[in-house]
Amino acid sequence: MNARISISSLPALLLFVPALLLAGHAGADPLVFNSGATQVTLLELYTSQGCSSCPPAERWLNEYVDSEDLWTRTVPVAFHVDYWDYIGWKDIFATPGHGERQRDYARAGRARTVYTPGMFVNGREWRGWTFGLKPRASTRQPGNLSMTIADDRLEVRYPAAAAPLELHIALLGFGIDTRIESGENRNSTLRQEFVVLAHEVHNRTDGHWDVSLPGDQSGQAERYGVAVWINVPGKPAPLQATGGWLD
Repeated sequence: MNARISISSLPALLLFVPALLLAGHAGADPLVFNSGATQVTLLELYTSQGCSSCPPAERWLNEYVDSEDLWTRTVPVAFHVDYWDYIGWKDIFATPGHGERQRDYARAGRARTVYTPGMFVNGREWRGWTFGLKPRASTRQPGNLSMTIADDRLEVRYPAAAAPLELHIALLGFGIDTRIESGENRNSTLRQEFVVLAHEVHNRTDGHWDVSLPGDQSGQAERYGVAVWINVPGKPAPLQATGGWLD
Protein backbone atom coordinates (compact mmCIF):
# COMPACT_ATOMS: atom_id res chain seq x y z
CA MET A 1 0.00 0.00 0.00
CA ASN A 2 1.32 3.41 -0.92
CA ALA A 3 -1.17 5.07 1.37
CA ARG A 4 -2.27 8.68 0.76
CA ILE A 5 -4.87 10.94 2.26
CA SER A 6 -5.66 14.58 1.71
CA ILE A 7 -5.04 17.26 4.32
CA SER A 8 -7.38 16.71 7.23
CA SER A 9 -9.12 19.38 9.21
CA LEU A 10 -9.03 17.32 12.38
CA PRO A 11 -8.07 19.56 15.32
CA ALA A 12 -4.71 19.19 16.96
CA LEU A 13 -4.72 17.29 20.23
CA LEU A 14 -2.32 18.16 22.99
CA LEU A 15 0.07 15.31 23.74
CA PHE A 16 0.92 14.85 27.39
CA VAL A 17 3.66 12.40 28.29
CA PRO A 18 4.73 12.37 31.97
CA ALA A 19 8.45 12.61 32.56
CA LEU A 20 9.95 9.48 34.12
CA LEU A 21 13.52 8.94 35.20
CA LEU A 22 15.62 6.94 32.76
CA ALA A 23 17.58 4.37 34.70
CA GLY A 24 21.22 5.23 35.17
CA HIS A 25 20.98 8.95 34.41
CA ALA A 26 20.46 10.51 37.79
CA GLY A 27 23.85 11.44 39.22
CA ALA A 28 25.75 10.50 36.06
CA ASP A 29 28.24 12.77 34.32
CA PRO A 30 26.52 15.37 32.12
CA LEU A 31 26.03 14.57 28.44
CA VAL A 32 26.90 17.41 26.08
CA PHE A 33 25.83 17.66 22.42
CA ASN A 34 26.53 20.42 19.92
CA SER A 35 25.30 20.87 16.37
CA GLY A 36 28.16 23.09 15.22
CA ALA A 37 27.60 26.16 13.07
CA THR A 38 26.49 24.29 9.92
CA GLN A 39 22.88 23.15 9.75
CA VAL A 40 22.40 19.54 10.81
CA THR A 41 19.79 17.67 8.76
CA LEU A 42 16.61 16.77 10.61
CA LEU A 43 15.32 13.66 8.80
CA GLU A 44 11.69 12.89 9.65
CA LEU A 45 9.84 9.72 8.70
CA TYR A 46 6.06 9.55 9.09
CA THR A 47 5.12 5.89 9.32
CA SER A 48 2.57 3.41 10.64
CA GLN A 49 2.76 -0.21 11.74
CA GLY A 50 -0.51 -0.71 9.86
CA CYS A 51 0.88 0.41 6.48
CA SER A 52 2.32 -2.31 4.24
CA SER A 53 4.48 0.14 2.27
CA CYS A 54 6.18 1.50 5.41
CA PRO A 55 8.63 -1.33 6.32
CA PRO A 56 10.99 -0.56 3.37
CA ALA A 57 11.22 3.09 4.47
CA GLU A 58 11.84 2.02 8.06
CA ARG A 59 14.59 -0.38 7.01
CA TRP A 60 16.22 2.46 5.07
CA LEU A 61 16.03 4.77 8.11
CA ASN A 62 17.31 2.01 10.42
CA GLU A 63 20.64 2.04 8.57
CA TYR A 64 21.47 5.36 10.22
CA VAL A 65 22.04 3.56 13.53
CA ASP A 66 25.48 2.56 12.25
CA SER A 67 26.14 5.62 10.05
CA GLU A 68 29.10 7.90 10.67
CA ASP A 69 26.75 10.80 9.91
CA LEU A 70 24.46 9.99 12.84
CA TRP A 71 23.99 12.97 15.19
CA THR A 72 26.83 15.00 13.61
CA ARG A 73 25.28 15.56 10.17
CA THR A 74 21.89 13.86 10.38
CA VAL A 75 19.34 13.51 13.18
CA PRO A 76 16.69 10.92 12.15
CA VAL A 77 13.30 10.63 13.88
CA ALA A 78 10.33 8.35 13.13
CA PHE A 79 6.89 9.75 13.94
CA HIS A 80 4.22 7.03 14.05
CA VAL A 81 0.81 8.32 12.92
CA ASP A 82 -2.61 7.06 13.93
CA TYR A 83 -4.64 7.78 10.80
CA TRP A 84 -4.32 4.16 9.58
CA ASP A 85 -5.26 2.53 12.88
CA TYR A 86 -8.78 1.89 11.59
CA ILE A 87 -7.68 -0.52 8.84
CA GLY A 88 -6.89 -3.37 11.20
CA TRP A 89 -3.92 -2.65 13.49
CA LYS A 90 -3.52 0.01 16.16
CA ASP A 91 0.04 1.36 16.16
CA ILE A 92 1.06 1.54 19.82
CA PHE A 93 3.57 4.33 19.14
CA ALA A 94 1.14 6.54 17.20
CA THR A 95 -0.43 9.72 18.54
CA PRO A 96 -2.79 12.28 16.97
CA GLY A 97 -0.09 14.91 17.46
CA HIS A 98 2.31 13.12 15.12
CA GLY A 99 -0.18 13.17 12.26
CA GLU A 100 -1.02 16.78 12.99
CA ARG A 101 2.64 17.74 12.66
CA GLN A 102 2.66 16.15 9.21
CA ARG A 103 -0.47 18.11 8.31
CA ASP A 104 1.27 21.30 9.47
CA TYR A 105 3.90 20.67 6.79
CA ALA A 106 1.20 20.21 4.17
CA ARG A 107 -0.62 23.37 5.27
CA ALA A 108 2.68 25.25 5.04
CA GLY A 109 3.08 24.10 1.43
CA ARG A 110 5.96 21.72 2.18
CA ALA A 111 4.09 18.61 1.06
CA ARG A 112 1.33 18.07 -1.47
CA THR A 113 -0.59 15.51 0.60
CA VAL A 114 -0.37 13.59 3.86
CA TYR A 115 0.69 9.96 3.40
CA THR A 116 2.87 7.15 4.66
CA PRO A 117 5.70 6.53 4.35
CA GLY A 118 6.39 10.26 4.22
CA MET A 119 9.95 11.55 4.48
CA PHE A 120 10.98 15.15 5.20
CA VAL A 121 14.46 16.67 5.04
CA ASN A 122 14.79 19.91 7.01
CA GLY A 123 11.05 20.41 6.76
CA ARG A 124 10.58 19.66 3.07
CA GLU A 125 9.07 16.56 1.47
CA TRP A 126 11.79 14.28 0.07
CA ARG A 127 11.53 11.01 -1.86
CA GLY A 128 15.18 10.27 -2.59
CA TRP A 129 15.17 7.37 -0.14
CA THR A 130 13.17 5.32 -2.68
CA PHE A 131 16.28 5.37 -4.90
CA GLY A 132 18.63 4.52 -2.04
CA LEU A 133 19.95 8.09 -1.86
CA LYS A 134 21.04 10.03 1.20
CA PRO A 135 19.88 13.63 1.72
CA ARG A 136 22.23 16.30 0.47
CA ALA A 137 24.01 18.02 3.34
CA SER A 138 22.99 21.59 4.06
CA THR A 139 25.46 24.44 3.62
CA ARG A 140 23.49 26.91 5.73
CA GLN A 141 25.17 28.41 8.79
CA PRO A 142 22.41 29.02 11.36
CA GLY A 143 24.74 28.76 14.37
CA ASN A 144 25.38 26.27 17.14
CA LEU A 145 22.59 24.56 19.07
CA SER A 146 23.93 23.05 22.30
CA MET A 147 22.34 20.63 24.75
CA THR A 148 23.54 19.49 28.17
CA ILE A 149 21.76 16.67 30.01
CA ALA A 150 22.31 16.19 33.74
CA ASP A 151 20.08 14.53 36.32
CA ASP A 152 17.24 14.21 33.80
CA ARG A 153 17.27 17.92 33.03
CA LEU A 154 18.00 19.43 29.62
CA GLU A 155 19.69 22.79 29.24
CA VAL A 156 19.50 23.92 25.63
CA ARG A 157 21.07 27.10 24.27
CA TYR A 158 20.91 28.80 20.91
CA PRO A 159 22.93 32.03 21.12
CA ALA A 160 21.82 33.15 17.65
CA ALA A 161 18.23 33.58 18.82
CA ALA A 162 16.84 37.00 17.91
CA ALA A 163 13.12 36.17 18.05
CA PRO A 164 10.73 33.75 19.77
CA LEU A 165 11.61 30.14 19.05
CA GLU A 166 10.11 26.71 19.66
CA LEU A 167 12.28 23.96 21.08
CA HIS A 168 11.27 20.42 20.16
CA ILE A 169 12.45 17.50 22.30
CA ALA A 170 11.94 13.94 21.08
CA LEU A 171 12.80 10.90 23.18
CA LEU A 172 13.80 8.17 20.72
CA GLY A 173 13.55 4.40 21.19
CA PHE A 174 15.84 1.88 19.47
CA GLY A 175 15.88 -1.88 18.97
CA ILE A 176 12.11 -2.24 19.12
CA ASP A 177 10.61 -5.45 17.72
CA THR A 178 6.83 -5.57 17.32
CA ARG A 179 4.86 -8.64 16.25
CA ILE A 180 1.94 -7.48 14.08
CA GLU A 181 -1.09 -9.71 14.56
CA SER A 182 -3.58 -8.11 12.16
CA GLY A 183 -3.94 -5.56 9.37
CA GLU A 184 -1.78 -5.19 6.28
CA ASN A 185 1.44 -6.29 8.04
CA ARG A 186 -0.10 -9.22 9.91
CA ASN A 187 2.21 -12.11 10.82
CA SER A 188 5.23 -9.82 10.46
CA THR A 189 7.75 -8.73 13.08
CA LEU A 190 8.83 -5.15 12.51
CA ARG A 191 12.26 -3.93 13.66
CA GLN A 192 12.05 -0.20 14.33
CA GLU A 193 14.63 2.40 15.28
CA PHE A 194 14.46 6.15 16.00
CA VAL A 195 10.86 5.75 17.25
CA VAL A 196 9.52 8.96 18.79
CA LEU A 197 8.31 7.81 22.22
CA ALA A 198 7.63 11.32 23.54
CA HIS A 199 7.59 14.72 21.85
CA GLU A 200 7.42 18.03 23.70
CA VAL A 201 7.51 21.66 22.54
CA HIS A 202 8.73 24.58 24.65
CA ASN A 203 8.64 28.27 23.70
CA ARG A 204 11.24 30.87 24.68
CA THR A 205 12.32 34.30 23.50
CA ASP A 206 15.93 34.26 24.73
CA GLY A 207 17.26 31.03 23.20
CA HIS A 208 17.77 29.37 26.61
CA TRP A 209 15.69 26.43 27.83
CA ASP A 210 15.94 24.43 31.06
CA VAL A 211 13.38 21.61 31.00
CA SER A 212 12.86 18.02 32.09
CA LEU A 213 13.88 15.09 29.91
CA PRO A 214 10.73 13.30 28.67
CA GLY A 215 10.23 9.73 29.80
CA ASP A 216 9.15 6.46 28.18
CA GLN A 217 5.97 4.66 29.20
CA SER A 218 6.22 1.85 26.64
CA GLY A 219 9.20 0.06 28.18
CA GLN A 220 9.98 -1.65 24.86
CA ALA A 221 13.20 0.06 23.76
CA GLU A 222 16.60 -1.60 24.10
CA ARG A 223 18.32 1.78 23.88
CA TYR A 224 17.42 5.45 24.01
CA GLY A 225 18.46 8.62 22.26
CA VAL A 226 17.27 12.21 22.23
CA ALA A 227 16.78 14.67 19.39
CA VAL A 228 16.23 18.39 19.74
CA TRP A 229 15.55 21.05 17.13
CA ILE A 230 14.31 24.62 16.95
CA ASN A 231 11.99 26.51 14.64
CA VAL A 232 10.13 29.79 14.40
CA PRO A 233 6.58 29.49 15.78
CA GLY A 234 4.13 28.89 12.95
CA LYS A 235 6.90 27.69 10.64
CA PRO A 236 7.52 23.97 11.26
CA ALA A 237 10.75 23.71 9.22
CA PRO A 238 13.72 23.32 11.60
CA LEU A 239 16.49 25.92 11.83
CA GLN A 240 19.00 23.71 13.60
CA ALA A 241 19.11 20.27 15.24
CA THR A 242 21.27 18.08 17.39
CA GLY A 243 20.99 14.88 19.38
CA GLY A 244 22.77 11.82 20.72
CA TRP A 245 22.63 8.57 22.65
CA LEU A 246 21.40 8.63 26.23
CA ASP A 247 23.40 5.63 27.39
